[in-house]
Amino acid sequence: MNTLERKAVFPLAGIYGLRMLGLFLILPVFALYADGLEGVTPALMGLALGAYGFTMAMLQIPFGWLSDRIGRKPVIAAGLLIFFAGSIVAAMADSIWGVILGRAIQGAGAIAAAMMALLADLTREEVRSKAMAVVGMTIGLSFTVALIAGPLLDTWIGVQGIFWLTAVLALLSIVVLYVMVPNPGRIGMHRDVESRPGEFGRILSNPQLLRLDMGILILNAIMTSLFIALPFVLRDHLHIVANHHPWVYLPVLLVAMAVMIPLIIMAESKGKMKQVFLISISMIAIACALLGGLHDSLTSVIIGLFLFFVAYNVLEATLPSLISRMAPIDAKGTAMGVYSSSQFFGAFLGGAVGGWCYGHYDVQGVFFGAATLALLWLLVASGMRMPAMRSAIMRYVKSDADAAALEAELLQLAGIHEAKVVPEENTAFLRVDKKILDLAALDALLGSSAEETL
Repeated sequence: MNTLERKAVFPLAGIYGLRMLGLFLILPVFALYADGLEGVTPALMGLALGAYGFTMAMLQIPFGWLSDRIGRKPVIAAGLLIFFAGSIVAAMADSIWGVILGRAIQGAGAIAAAMMALLADLTREEVRSKAMAVVGMTIGLSFTVALIAGPLLDTWIGVQGIFWLTAVLALLSIVVLYVMVPNPGRIGMHRDVESRPGEFGRILSNPQLLRLDMGILILNAIMTSLFIALPFVLRDHLHIVANHHPWVYLPVLLVAMAVMIPLIIMAESKGKMKQVFLISISMIAIACALLGGLHDSLTSVIIGLFLFFVAYNVLEATLPSLISRMAPIDAKGTAMGVYSSSQFFGAFLGGAVGGWCYGHYDVQGVFFGAATLALLWLLVASGMRMPAMRSAIMRYVKSDADAAALEAELLQLAGIHEAKVVPEENTAFLRVDKKILDLAALDALLGSSAEETL
């Protein structure tokens, strides 16, 4: 990345990370806090935990479209102000319904698509995957920090204080947006990161993509539901006081992150993607079953958490890569939009259904329900066809190009497996094997010598 791109990517990743940190911080502590709220039931407690996911799933794509019309920064700032308002509502609530409303308003500040569009405006296509990886790592780091910091902050300032803190983080993010993030030279439509209304039918009718969308929905449903039961297991079954919960999570997370790295390398570099994918889903099923059956044993809980976090980290890293490789080359943004909405909706379902299971069947109902979901996912995923390990790139074409003729010529070149030419956007979308791609022949055919972001 060049200097301008670095100035854009790291502040944007920071904004995204601060916002997700605000959502994640209450994850390990909310169940215990909600126990004392007026009108609380287990089902409503779960609904409050996952409520943000419903509004975020519904609004993140429309917010992206709105940013095409009125600008990226105004939409992102408005979303952060909505998140700020939701945090205030949740902080001031003394009933479970007030917290549900606050969490739903937090989710309504759905800036994910607008953030990705701004990132695309400020980066070249050839470095965009690296830029998005930086954002992804920031989100992963936010989740890890939240599991450790949440219980500690609860001890110091309480859950209401955490909500006030997330409100401050939202305002800080607006300052970062306008002070540190460069203004794009122009706003463009980026099919590799943005959703297009006319492409949803194509994406939603693709069974391979639907398997992945179902997978991320189930993965996030399981993750959210587990944190309805885990705080009670640690406090009531293992007699660990709340401010000591981080010392259970921290070593497990650190070892799990170290173990996941060779698994991802094996999947990506050794051609073992499907095997690692199915093993990871199986690990989640085993972990949830172990937590359901042996949650009175600290050793069993630690083993279950270790298996879960290894598999969770592997799947969170590999699922977006699979979506990118399976999606039509000219509709990657739409595929990722549907995937992200499925991810957020999974958090909502996990909270709502997990709370219901806890109310009817106690903590073992949550864990065994999650194990059942994982087994369903394993069944669906077993029929998935893994894509070839190829890269997607964009190249500049002239607006008067004959799309059909140029696509046929491109497909004759060594290393090009798919081609889609969109002259009105001056773009050729290509899926290639970079090991054998004949760049000189490609440059000669298109009359350009460098990839361009449009």
